[in-house]
Amino acid sequence: MAPTTRRRALTTLGAALAGSIALPASRALAGEAKPRTRPLWRAHAHNDYDHPRPLFDALDHRFGSVEADIYLVGEQLLVAHDPVDLDPTRTLESLYLDPLAARVRANHGSVYRGYRKPLQLLIDIKTEGSSTYLELDRHLRRHRHLFTTYAHGRVHPGPVTAVISGDRAARAPMEAQTVRRAFYDGRLADLGSAAPASFIPLISDNWTLNFSWLGAGPFPDAEREKLRGIMAAAHARRQKVRFWATPDLAGPTREALWRELLAADVDHLNTDDLGGLQEFLDAHDRR
Repeated sequence: MAPTTRRRALTTLGAALAGSIALPASRALAGEAKPRTRPLWRAHAHNDYDHPRPLFDALDHRFGSVEADIYLVGEQLLVAHDPVDLDPTRTLESLYLDPLAARVRANHGSVYRGYRKPLQLLIDIKTEGSSTYLELDRHLRRHRHLFTTYAHGRVHPGPVTAVISGDRAARAPMEAQTVRRAFYDGRLADLGSAAPASFIPLISDNWTLNFSWLGAGPFPDAEREKLRGIMAAAHARRQKVRFWATPDLAGPTREALWRELLAADVDHLNTDDLGGLQEFLDAHDRR
């Protein structure tokens, strides 16, 4: 064989061998699961501040809603579940408002880069509602570009929607405002009331006060119909629904109840187990 022909043959053989080696590798890479990046809008981090990294652990798990309990102490809003846990360094500003503002700046206007839907910040007031809300309002106004705003009958979406829960005395000063940077967390008693979704965008209630089923055995037909009736009524008014006090220990009962909540199109699933809910929602491809 002439040198040119031999060189050409060896080159062709080398290319063929390289292709036979590279092709399975390419297929393997193509078949790998892509990392999940889309936010889990249904995921609600209950007692979020109890995690090692408040806010950031929930965001790392792609949660669409986080909850912080607050106490008014002087002019400070301290984050804690019980008064014995109050720490002057753990303020709403330092744990949530400032980090969210920094993240939104870094992400060019959104909490999750590329997703304009607001993160929900549920703020549960533990001290007297009226005075605590008025102080909270002053804090929210310092971040006026961060929050969804109600102004003179219209809602202007922002990167974060603050929803006020806890002590019911917060309602009166909120309803009196023509401009506010927060919304009210209603109860099932508010479902179908005159209050519009522009004031009560969220209905939250205690699961165990409304349903007896905790995930063991079949879901009673009457309770399933009740749940779906609640969801139909809320969604007809563009309100979302969340239940607290649902089972939260890993296992078949929690999964069974979460499956029924998804089937009924409940908007937020409540958990302290960030990884467990993320895994569940990813497995069911629900956001």
